[in-house]
Amino acid sequence: MVKQLDLLGTEKIIPIDLPSEMQRSYLEYAMSVIVGRALPDVRDGLKPVHRRIVYAMHELGLTPDRPYRKCARVVGDVLGKYHPHGDQSVYDALVRLVQDFSTRYPLLAGHGNFGSVDNDPPAAMRYTETRLAPLSHEALLGEIGTATVDFIGNFDNSQQEPTVLPAQVPILLVNGCSGIAVGMATNIPPHNIGEAIDGAIALIDKPDLPDAKLWELIPGPDFPTGGEIMGIEGIHDAYRTGRGIITVRGVSHVEIASDRAKLTKSKKRRDSLIVTELPFQVNKAAWIEKVAELVNAGKIDGIADLRDESDREGMRVVIEIKRDSEPRNVLEQLYRQTALQSNFGAIMLAIVEGQPRQLTLRQLLEEFLKFREVTLTRQYGNELEQAQKRVHLVSGLLTALDNLDAVINILRNAPDGTTAKAIFQTDLNLSETQADAILAMPLRRLTGLEKKNLQTEFQEVNTKINTLNTLLQDRNELLKSLKKDLRSLKRKFADARRTKITKIEPPVPQAKADRAASTRTKNASAETPKEARTRTLPPSQLQIIETEPGQPVTVEITHQGYIRRLSKTGSKLNLQTNDFVTKTYQTNTEAELILVTSDGKAYPLRIRDIPPTLGNDRGTLLTSLIPALAESPDERVLFSLPTPDEAPDDMQQLLLLTAQGKIKRILIQELSGLTNRGTTLIKLREDDKLHTITPLTSQREIVIATSGARILRLALASEQIPLMGRVSQGIQALKVGNREQIVGCIPVNSTDEIVLISRQGYAKRIPIAAIRIVQTGNMGTHAMQFAIKTDNLLYINVPAETLDLVTTTHRHELVAIDRVQTYGKDGTGDKLVELAPNEEIMFVN
Repeated sequence: MVKQLDLLGTEKIIPIDLPSEMQRSYLEYAMSVIVGRALPDVRDGLKPVHRRIVYAMHELGLTPDRPYRKCARVVGDVLGKYHPHGDQSVYDALVRLVQDFSTRYPLLAGHGNFGSVDNDPPAAMRYTETRLAPLSHEALLGEIGTATVDFIGNFDNSQQEPTVLPAQVPILLVNGCSGIAVGMATNIPPHNIGEAIDGAIALIDKPDLPDAKLWELIPGPDFPTGGEIMGIEGIHDAYRTGRGIITVRGVSHVEIASDRAKLTKSKKRRDSLIVTELPFQVNKAAWIEKVAELVNAGKIDGIADLRDESDREGMRVVIEIKRDSEPRNVLEQLYRQTALQSNFGAIMLAIVEGQPRQLTLRQLLEEFLKFREVTLTRQYGNELEQAQKRVHLVSGLLTALDNLDAVINILRNAPDGTTAKAIFQTDLNLSETQADAILAMPLRRLTGLEKKNLQTEFQEVNTKINTLNTLLQDRNELLKSLKKDLRSLKRKFADARRTKITKIEPPVPQAKADRAASTRTKNASAETPKEARTRTLPPSQLQIIETEPGQPVTVEITHQGYIRRLSKTGSKLNLQTNDFVTKTYQTNTEAELILVTSDGKAYPLRIRDIPPTLGNDRGTLLTSLIPALAESPDERVLFSLPTPDEAPDDMQQLLLLTAQGKIKRILIQELSGLTNRGTTLIKLREDDKLHTITPLTSQREIVIATSGARILRLALASEQIPLMGRVSQGIQALKVGNREQIVGCIPVNSTDEIVLISRQGYAKRIPIAAIRIVQTGNMGTHAMQFAIKTDNLLYINVPAETLDLVTTTHRHELVAIDRVQTYGKDGTGDKLVELAPNEEIMFVN
C-alpha cells in the first residue's frame, strides 16, 4: 500500500502550553519595542530611528557645507537601507530633529515648512529639504567608523549600520528624549550643553563629587521654549532618583496703559498682560483657544480682549485686562486653570547594556563618560595601528634609498618582479609589505627632495606613535584628551540658558488661594514670579519671592557687564576684585532701564527682573537677562539709560556715535514702547559698531576725541547734525585713522573745561575755548602730545570732583581733580600716577 503524503504536516505538530507561549511571545515583543524602538541608548542619546536618519544622511554626504537635499530622498534611503517601517513615522522623527521648539539643539538643519509651536503640520516630505546640523556632523559623526563603534547587518544583511554613534557630548542629557514602550516610558528633559559639559568634566576631575556640587553645575533643565521652572525640589528628585515632577510656567510681563497706547496708537487705555514664552510642549494656538473658552464660560474674569501678535521674531500673546481688574489676579487664574503652568514629569529611563534602566543624573553622565573613554581607546588604538603600518613602510623606502645602487642592480638583473621581491627581502632584510612598496615606488621618489620628505614623515609618524602610546598607556593623559575635546565642543556650541529657575515658597492650596483672590486689593502682597524678588546664588542663579513691590533699590552696572540690585542694606562691590562699578542708579522695583548694545539695539529691562545681590557677589550678567541676546553672542551691552517717562525733563535727545565716525541725533521718545525683541536705534554697516550714546540736555556743543588725541568741537546745529529716525545711518562726523579709535563723545558748553587722560597716566585740563569749532569731516585739533611714543588717549570728560583710575593690574587710584592742571592744547600734561613696567590705565570712572 502506497503511503499517503502528509500535506497538512500533522506529524510535525508540537503541543505547547498556551499561557506559556503567550507570555514568552509578549515578552519578546515588549523587549523588541523597548530596545529597538521606544527608548534611547544612554551612550549616544538616540533611538534607533534617529540614529538611522543621521547615519543615512552622513552616507549621503549631507554635511553642513553642502546644499540641502529633499527630505523624501533621505526618508527613502532610511526605509530602503535600515528602517523597514512606515515612511510617515520616519518623516515625523526627522521633522522633530529639525524643529528648534521641540529639540534644544537640533541635529538637522531644515529648509522649508517644518511646522510651528501652534502645532501646524510640516509640509510634505517632497517639499522640505534638510542636511546635517554642525552639532551632529561634528559631535555625533566626527569619529564614525568601524574602528570606534561596532557595526551590524541591517534587516536583510545587505548593508552595515552602527549599533551606536560615537557621541562626543552627552546628547541624551542635552536634548532629552520622550517615548512610550511596553509597560514603561521615558521623559528626559533637555539641558544646556555648556552646563552638561561642565558637569561631565567635573566628574572626570573628581569622580566622588558631591551631588550638591554637581547640581550647582547643572542646576536644572533648559527647555527650547524657555519658560520658568518653579521650585527646585522636583529637579533634585529627578536628579537623585531618576523621577521627579518639575513645574514650569510661561513668561509674561505687564504693559501699562500709557505705554500700550503709544505702541499701538490706540485710544483704549487698558493694561495688557504679554505672554512671551510658554511651557515646553504647550500648543500656543490650543492654549489661546482654551483661555477664550474659559473667559466665555465665566471661569476666568478680568480679560477684555485676547489676541496673538506672534511673528518670526518671537512669541507675543496680548491679554488686555479690564480697567477694574489687576493683571496679577488674571495671571494667577491662568496659572491655575490653563497650561500656562504645567508639570513636566521627568523619567530618566534609558537603555544601558541592552537593558532598560532608570538613571540618576550622576549615573547618566558616568555611563556617557565610560562609553566615551572606550570610544577614544578604540580610536587611538586604530590610529596607532595605522601609524605603525605607515612607519614600517616609510622605513622600508628609506632603506631602499640608502641602498639605491643595490636596489637598481637587483631590478636590472631580476627576471621578474616576484624574484626581485624575494631578493629584496633576503638581501636588504625587508618584510613583504616593504618589498611591495619599493616595487611600487615611482622614479620621482629617488630625488633628494623626496628622500627628505620621507625622513620628515618618518619623524612625524614616530612622534605620533609616541603620543598615542602615552594616551593608551596612561589613563590620566587619555582623560585630559577627553576633557580637551569637551571644552572645544563647549566653545563651539554652548549658548545662554533659556529657562529660568525660581526658588519659591510651597504653593498656596486652592481653597486658600480662592479666599485670598476674593479679598485681594491693588496693594496686595501676592505677586507673580515675574514680579518676584530674586537674588543670585551662583552658579545656578536661583530666585526667591519678594513681598514688597515698588521698594527703593540701588542698581549698579560693572565694567565687565554685570548688573547688581541692592537694597538699602546691600554691600558695595569690593574694589580689590578685577571688576568695578561704572554706573549707579537710585530707583525702585517698578521702574525700567533701557540697555543699548554694540549693534545699536535697545532693550527694556525691568528692575524687578534683576536678581537681588547679596553680600559681595558681583551680580548677574546683563546679557543673561535679555533673551534676544542669547541668539547673538557677539553683541555686548554698552550703555544704560532711563526710560523716556523717567528721564529728566531737559533730556529730550540722544546723540549716537559709531566706531567708524558716523553720528546722528534722535529723540528720546524713540525709546518708547520697547519690546523684548529690541529696537534698532541706528543702522550700522557690517564693519561698524555703536561706540557712544550720550543724552543731550542744555549743552549746545559736543567734542569728539580719538586715541591719537585729535579733538573735534562741533556745534549742535540742526543743519550740521540733524535729527534723524531710528533706521538712518547718520552722517560722517570724522574719518578714523587706521591706527586710532574713537575714545569718547561728550556734550559741552563753550565755558566748560575738559580733562584728558592717557594710558600712561598723563593728564591735563583744557578750556573748550582753546579748541576751535569745526565742521563735520574736519581733522580737528591735536590737543595732547605724548611723552611716550606708544602712549595714546584713553579718557575725555568734563571734570568731576574725583577720578578713579583702574590699571591693567586691577589696581585702583583715586585722584582729586585739583591735581590735574589746566594747559593749552600743547604739552603732555602732568603724570598723575606712577605705573609699574608694562602697566597701563585701562579705565577711568
